[in-house]
Amino acid sequence: KIGSKGLFTKEIDRALLDGRVDLAVHSLKDLPTILPEGLAVGAVTGREDVRDVFIAHPGKPAKRIDDLPAGATIATGSLRRRCQLLRWRPDLRIVDLRGNLGTRLEKLDLSDWHGIILAKAGVVRFGAGERISETVSLERILPAAGQGALAIEVRDHDGDFMNLLKPLNSEASRIATDGERALLRVLEGGCQVPVGVYGRIERNVFFLDAVIGSLDGRTLVRGQEHGPPSQSVALGIRLGKTILETGGKELLETMRNPNLQQAPEV
Repeated sequence: KIGSKGLFTKEIDRALLDGRVDLAVHSLKDLPTILPEGLAVGAVTGREDVRDVFIAHPGKPAKRIDDLPAGATIATGSLRRRCQLLRWRPDLRIVDLRGNLGTRLEKLDLSDWHGIILAKAGVVRFGAGERISETVSLERILPAAGQGALAIEVRDHDGDFMNLLKPLNSEASRIATDGERALLRVLEGGCQVPVGVYGRIERNVFFLDAVIGSLDGRTLVRGQEHGPPSQSVALGIRLGKTILETGGKELLETMRNPNLQQAPEV
């Protein structure tokens, strides 16, 4: 399905299940929350910066979102970024953006847009950190579930590989992203939804913040949970249910349109 996160992983999943490859490395935010039977996440790496960044057009003077003129155009293929951007700056014009990271940067340079929004970790990994104009605060835009972490996918019965991957696994990243992905499973319901979520451990307490919003940014439903790190998945499920019960269900019903698809996030 074009626009689906699963588009990136289906062929790799087949290769894993067929035994043609033994492990696969993904950006965790691109990995579906429900994996095919027989596959599992063997390790989650230490997390890089989870925030999004604004990359301004090199020919435009404004280098921060707050400094953009009224009616400025920003490109993003992400429903999550769209709704939170419009909550922040309802005057902005949001246009669709597709392609890999290099293609997106090229499209920006050849356009009349004022800028684009991307994940900081991906931009830095790509070697384009010097293009970053502004790192967007978490108060403005919450990231996608798993953003900033890499996941190593394996066959769930390959105990030897699981043991080999243990040194690569970051327990703090795994706890945080397991909670984020648990929340996302509750809210997804089989469709793409604009969910921002961020989990972290502070002083041995797990905190989880989440938001869903309407595509015009006028309505946001926020929530937070905290508790023992060992309960991150249960806390994610609970927060997802709380969001549904406090306006999220009605909000999501307006978006259950099979033609509403977002580009895989970059």
